[in-house]
Amino acid sequence: MNEFVLLAGSMDTRTALVNQLQEIMDGYVQFSSYSIEEGIPESLHDRLVVLSHQLVLEEPKIKACLDTTCKVIIAKRIINYENIDKLLYLPAGTNVLYINDSFETCLESIESLKKLGIDHINYVPFYPGIQNARKIEIAVTPGAFELIPEHVQDIVSIGPRLMDISTIHQILDHFHLNEPGDVISQRYLRKIIQLSKRLADANQIATNLNKHLNEVLDGVNDGILTITHDGKITVFNEELGNLLGVSTKRVIGQHIGDAIDQPALIDFLMDQSHEEDRWFTFGQVEVVVHRFPLNNDQSLVATFKNARKTIELEISLRSELKKKGFVAKYTFDDMIGKSATLMQTKTIAKKLAETELTLLIQGESGTGKELFASAIHNASLRDKRPFLAVNFSAISEDLMESELFGYDEGAFTGAKKGGKVGLFEQANGGTIFLDEIGDSSLKLQARLLRVLQEKEIMRIGGSKIIPIDVRIIAATNKNLLQMIEQGTFREDLYHRLRVLFIDLPSLRTRTDDIPLLVQHFIQQSQHPEITVLPEVIEKLTSLPWFGNVRELKNTIDYMMAVCEENTIQIENIPLESGFQKKASSPRMREQITDLKPKTLVIPDEEDELLLILRSIQAITAGGEIPNRRKIAERSAVWSRPLTEQQVRSRLDVLESRGYIVKNRGRFGTRLTEAGVRILE
Repeated sequence: MNEFVLLAGSMDTRTALVNQLQEIMDGYVQFSSYSIEEGIPESLHDRLVVLSHQLVLEEPKIKACLDTTCKVIIAKRIINYENIDKLLYLPAGTNVLYINDSFETCLESIESLKKLGIDHINYVPFYPGIQNARKIEIAVTPGAFELIPEHVQDIVSIGPRLMDISTIHQILDHFHLNEPGDVISQRYLRKIIQLSKRLADANQIATNLNKHLNEVLDGVNDGILTITHDGKITVFNEELGNLLGVSTKRVIGQHIGDAIDQPALIDFLMDQSHEEDRWFTFGQVEVVVHRFPLNNDQSLVATFKNARKTIELEISLRSELKKKGFVAKYTFDDMIGKSATLMQTKTIAKKLAETELTLLIQGESGTGKELFASAIHNASLRDKRPFLAVNFSAISEDLMESELFGYDEGAFTGAKKGGKVGLFEQANGGTIFLDEIGDSSLKLQARLLRVLQEKEIMRIGGSKIIPIDVRIIAATNKNLLQMIEQGTFREDLYHRLRVLFIDLPSLRTRTDDIPLLVQHFIQQSQHPEITVLPEVIEKLTSLPWFGNVRELKNTIDYMMAVCEENTIQIENIPLESGFQKKASSPRMREQITDLKPKTLVIPDEEDELLLILRSIQAITAGGEIPNRRKIAERSAVWSRPLTEQQVRSRLDVLESRGYIVKNRGRFGTRLTEAGVRILE
């Protein structure tokens, strides 16, 4: 019977050789296989034994197993041609560790690779016991993964070496099988041909890709140049050829000094300084050249932008952003007032505008938080880029998430075809203003924290990470530290937002600015001819203005509407009872907070919570079902109306204190006995 025994050192080697021999010798020769790792027979007699390597014969177990009657063939091995194409994708000159189980097998494999013509990379042997091994980050191995050092970053596995054709013919000759020799050679060559076809296909794909990339480069409006570290041109698109009057095909592969007659440009490109941009004039065209290194400083890329076209594009972009409302409307010159506190705040804000760091603006309602955010953006290096403002108290939690982060098509029922770009993506390169950040939910706070930490987002229903370059300015009129203690605002988000901070002064602390503001509001109105008596200014200066500048403007609008003969007099000032009052008395505050747990915050004045309780009582007494919408509608007449989202957060607080029970559907929200007692 034509049968032999294959003995290998490792299981992986045995498996690879078995697969090769079965594919090539099937139908002519049979064999059994063993490895030292898995166990070998105790003894073999009068058999043909094929060993995978000379080193296998030196193993004591093999020597004990083989009888003198056995015929032994030591296989000659070649590189595994099935995976050889992986090496061809490594750039020429790349240093790689060749890792195997001994110095001899490393040298044999490296020599075999070089004989096959795969000599474009530098092989450095690595084996057990090697001293002073070089720390190279790329490793090539036939499967000795357990020997790979920790510093290696990329691994190319080419699989165990295979038998060469001469060893296979030795086996056939032993059994006097001459006739099938041609068939077996054809089977062997078929694998080589399959490899060649795979390489040809890969080469065709690369050729098509290069052709496509060249078409893309030639279609770009900017000139694009790439040179190696020694000045050899590798990329030179048609736009650059037209700009410099040079044939694109002629310069590829040439040294830049031989291809371009522009000494100043060549000096700039080859200069080792950190300068990235420089202005040049080629003929009648003014060009901005921007350069940056590529591939660990091995290559340099330069873009050539037509300055006039760039300016025109910038103007067009600004116009488009203005149409969409993505522009900051105010500057520091729009701030009315000369008081010391306002001037000091503006000085600080101007300095903070020069940085790229996240900023938190704190201040009472009506102090001009959005005005400051807008002015800071316009005084920053991002002033030509988008400015988007979003108010957390004006949009429900569910909508807010999709507004900020966008969504992919099919993310949820009703999602627009093609998905939607979120505000963070639209603000890329510019500034996003997160107003009333204290009204955001904990779920949304977690997503915002990731944006601040990673500078990337993921759309709802999407799987793609989208990097963003956005400066974040947040604002609040709430005590975020108190909210942190109560568990409704994340401490880690607070510290991420408050890298820089501004506390805006209330109008009560800068009463010197009231006369200027009054005159400004009148001049901006439809009746700039209206005058204000001195005693009116004196009275206005003495009022508390808990609604700050917004409340002052509303008051001016009211007085202009009711005054006569274009003169605002003292009697035109609204009754003092119409101005916002301070918080409830200490006794009332103590009474309403007696059941307050430590896990939730008081979102606003306690009077506001009392008004919500009274609204629930009144809606129920009227035979209706209390809900967020109805409570929000009733708040329209309050000094500070609430949105449904704000009502929701207040109801959470009231429920945690035991004053209400929230139900869905026809039961709605109802007062508990504790809630009724508080109202009584």
